[in-house]
Amino acid sequence: MNKHHEVIIAGMGGQGVMVIGQLLAHATVMEGRNVVWFPAYGPETRGGTADCTVIMSSKEIGSPVSSSPDALIALNQLLLDKFAPSVKREGIILVNTSLAKPPRDRSDCKIVEIPANAIADELGNSRAANMVMLGAYVELVKPVKLESIKASMEEVLPPRHHGLIPLNNAALDRGAALVA
Repeated sequence: MNKHHEVIIAGMGGQGVMVIGQLLAHATVMEGRNVVWFPAYGPETRGGTADCTVIMSSKEIGSPVSSSPDALIALNQLLLDKFAPSVKREGIILVNTSLAKPPRDRSDCKIVEIPANAIADELGNSRAANMVMLGAYVELVKPVKLESIKASMEEVLPPRHHGLIPLNNAALDRGAALVA
Protein backbone atom coordinates (compact mmCIF):
# COMPACT_ATOMS: atom_id res chain seq x y z
CA MET A 1 0.00 0.00 0.00
CA ASN A 2 1.18 3.50 -0.78
CA LYS A 3 2.02 5.60 2.27
CA HIS A 4 0.89 8.89 0.65
CA HIS A 5 -1.05 9.16 -2.59
CA GLU A 6 -2.91 12.02 -4.27
CA VAL A 7 -5.44 11.58 -7.07
CA ILE A 8 -7.69 13.95 -8.98
CA ILE A 9 -10.91 12.50 -10.36
CA ALA A 10 -12.46 14.66 -13.06
CA GLY A 11 -15.47 14.61 -15.38
CA MET A 12 -18.88 16.15 -15.93
CA GLY A 13 -21.73 16.36 -13.44
CA GLY A 14 -23.66 13.10 -13.54
CA GLN A 15 -20.61 10.91 -14.33
CA GLY A 16 -20.23 9.81 -10.71
CA VAL A 17 -16.98 11.67 -10.06
CA MET A 18 -17.88 12.55 -6.47
CA VAL A 19 -19.15 9.03 -5.73
CA ILE A 20 -15.87 7.36 -6.64
CA GLY A 21 -13.99 10.00 -4.63
CA GLN A 22 -16.21 9.31 -1.63
CA LEU A 23 -15.72 5.54 -2.04
CA LEU A 24 -11.94 6.00 -2.06
CA ALA A 25 -12.12 8.25 1.00
CA HIS A 26 -14.40 5.86 2.91
CA ALA A 27 -12.23 2.83 2.05
CA THR A 28 -9.10 4.69 3.22
CA VAL A 29 -10.70 5.45 6.60
CA MET A 30 -11.85 1.80 6.87
CA GLU A 31 -8.22 0.77 6.39
CA GLY A 32 -7.14 3.05 9.25
CA ARG A 33 -5.41 5.81 7.27
CA ASN A 34 -5.94 9.55 6.93
CA VAL A 35 -7.82 11.02 4.01
CA VAL A 36 -8.98 14.32 2.58
CA TRP A 37 -11.80 14.43 0.00
CA PHE A 38 -12.04 17.85 -1.63
CA PRO A 39 -14.87 18.34 -4.17
CA ALA A 40 -15.07 21.15 -6.74
CA TYR A 41 -17.92 21.97 -9.09
CA GLY A 42 -18.12 24.18 -12.16
CA PRO A 43 -20.56 27.11 -12.10
CA GLU A 44 -23.11 25.42 -14.40
CA THR A 45 -26.27 23.96 -12.91
CA ARG A 46 -26.46 21.00 -15.29
CA GLY A 47 -23.78 19.36 -17.40
CA GLY A 48 -21.08 21.30 -15.61
CA THR A 49 -17.63 20.16 -14.66
CA ALA A 50 -17.00 18.19 -11.50
CA ASP A 51 -13.73 17.15 -9.96
CA CYS A 52 -12.45 16.06 -6.61
CA THR A 53 -9.08 15.56 -5.03
CA VAL A 54 -8.52 12.61 -2.73
CA ILE A 55 -5.37 12.53 -0.62
CA MET A 56 -4.71 9.27 1.22
CA SER A 57 -1.88 9.04 3.73
CA SER A 58 -0.59 7.09 6.69
CA LYS A 59 0.55 10.44 8.14
CA GLU A 60 -1.33 13.65 8.93
CA ILE A 61 -2.37 15.57 5.79
CA GLY A 62 -1.34 19.23 5.79
CA SER A 63 -3.37 20.62 2.88
CA PRO A 64 -6.45 19.45 0.95
CA VAL A 65 -5.05 20.97 -2.26
CA SER A 66 -2.90 18.95 -4.65
CA SER A 67 -0.82 20.95 -7.10
CA SER A 68 0.86 17.88 -8.60
CA PRO A 69 -1.17 14.70 -8.03
CA ASP A 70 0.29 11.20 -8.36
CA ALA A 71 -2.65 10.18 -10.56
CA LEU A 72 -5.54 11.51 -12.62
CA ILE A 73 -8.75 9.65 -13.42
CA ALA A 74 -10.20 11.56 -16.37
CA LEU A 75 -13.73 10.72 -17.48
CA ASN A 76 -13.91 13.25 -20.34
CA GLN A 77 -11.73 15.28 -22.73
CA LEU A 78 -12.32 18.73 -21.25
CA LEU A 79 -11.05 17.83 -17.79
CA LEU A 80 -8.33 15.51 -19.09
CA ASP A 81 -6.95 18.53 -20.97
CA LYS A 82 -7.30 20.69 -17.86
CA PHE A 83 -5.63 18.36 -15.32
CA ALA A 84 -3.16 16.19 -17.31
CA PRO A 85 -0.45 18.90 -17.25
CA SER A 86 -0.50 18.95 -13.43
CA VAL A 87 0.17 15.22 -12.89
CA LYS A 88 3.67 14.73 -11.53
CA ARG A 89 6.44 13.10 -13.57
CA GLU A 90 6.20 9.30 -13.43
CA GLY A 91 2.53 9.72 -12.48
CA ILE A 92 -0.42 7.79 -13.86
CA ILE A 93 -3.17 9.17 -16.10
CA LEU A 94 -6.23 6.95 -16.57
CA VAL A 95 -8.22 8.04 -19.62
CA ASN A 96 -11.81 7.06 -20.39
CA THR A 97 -11.17 6.46 -24.09
CA SER A 98 -14.91 6.21 -24.73
CA LEU A 99 -15.01 10.01 -24.29
CA ALA A 100 -11.41 11.24 -24.51
CA LYS A 101 -8.19 10.86 -26.46
CA PRO A 102 -5.01 10.23 -24.41
CA PRO A 103 -2.62 13.17 -24.07
CA ARG A 104 0.30 13.06 -26.52
CA ASP A 105 2.53 15.41 -24.51
CA ARG A 106 2.87 13.33 -21.31
CA SER A 107 5.40 10.64 -22.25
CA ASP A 108 6.81 11.13 -18.73
CA CYS A 109 3.65 9.53 -17.28
CA LYS A 110 2.06 6.11 -17.56
CA ILE A 111 -1.06 6.56 -19.70
CA VAL A 112 -3.73 3.90 -19.16
CA GLU A 113 -6.52 3.72 -21.73
CA ILE A 114 -9.86 2.40 -20.43
CA PRO A 115 -12.95 2.26 -22.71
CA ALA A 116 -15.09 2.73 -19.60
CA ASN A 117 -18.42 3.65 -21.21
CA ALA A 118 -18.19 0.76 -23.68
CA ILE A 119 -17.49 -1.71 -20.84
CA ALA A 120 -20.31 -0.25 -18.73
CA ASP A 121 -22.66 -0.62 -21.73
CA GLU A 122 -21.63 -4.29 -22.02
CA LEU A 123 -22.55 -4.70 -18.35
CA GLY A 124 -25.98 -3.19 -19.05
CA ASN A 125 -25.70 0.35 -17.65
CA SER A 126 -23.52 3.12 -19.10
CA ARG A 127 -23.64 4.95 -15.75
CA ALA A 128 -21.24 2.34 -14.30
CA ALA A 129 -18.34 3.79 -16.35
CA ASN A 130 -17.06 5.55 -13.21
CA MET A 131 -16.80 2.19 -11.40
CA VAL A 132 -14.86 0.68 -14.32
CA MET A 133 -12.36 3.55 -14.02
CA LEU A 134 -12.19 3.18 -10.22
CA GLY A 135 -11.58 -0.59 -10.48
CA ALA A 136 -8.71 -0.03 -12.92
CA TYR A 137 -7.20 2.68 -10.72
CA VAL A 138 -7.38 0.62 -7.52
CA GLU A 139 -5.89 -2.47 -9.22
CA LEU A 140 -3.07 -0.44 -10.79
CA VAL A 141 -2.13 1.88 -7.92
CA LYS A 142 -3.39 -0.11 -4.90
CA PRO A 143 -4.11 2.93 -2.68
CA VAL A 144 -6.73 0.75 -0.91
CA LYS A 145 -8.03 -2.80 -1.31
CA LEU A 146 -10.78 -3.37 -3.89
CA GLU A 147 -12.68 -5.22 -1.14
CA SER A 148 -12.66 -2.03 0.96
CA ILE A 149 -14.22 -0.11 -1.95
CA LYS A 150 -16.92 -2.77 -2.26
CA ALA A 151 -17.53 -2.75 1.50
CA SER A 152 -17.97 1.05 1.36
CA MET A 153 -20.83 0.95 -1.17
CA GLU A 154 -23.72 0.63 1.31
CA GLU A 155 -22.37 3.52 3.41
CA VAL A 156 -21.60 5.86 0.50
CA LEU A 157 -24.47 5.21 -1.91
CA PRO A 158 -27.93 6.47 -1.01
CA PRO A 159 -30.38 3.63 -0.22
CA ARG A 160 -32.25 4.19 -3.50
CA HIS A 161 -29.05 3.12 -5.35
CA HIS A 162 -28.31 0.00 -3.29
CA GLY A 163 -29.87 -2.08 -6.07
CA LEU A 164 -26.96 -1.01 -8.28
CA ILE A 165 -24.30 -2.44 -5.94
CA PRO A 166 -24.01 -5.80 -7.81
CA LEU A 167 -23.59 -3.90 -11.12
CA ASN A 168 -21.04 -1.55 -9.52
CA ASN A 169 -19.08 -4.51 -8.14
CA ALA A 170 -19.06 -6.15 -11.58
CA ALA A 171 -17.84 -2.87 -13.12
CA LEU A 172 -15.07 -2.59 -10.49
CA ASP A 173 -13.99 -6.15 -11.28
CA ARG A 174 -13.98 -5.52 -15.05
CA GLY A 175 -11.88 -2.38 -14.62
CA ALA A 176 -9.43 -4.21 -12.37
CA ALA A 177 -9.18 -7.14 -14.79
CA LEU A 178 -8.31 -4.77 -17.65
CA VAL A 179 -5.09 -3.65 -15.98
CA ALA A 180 -4.19 -6.77 -13.95
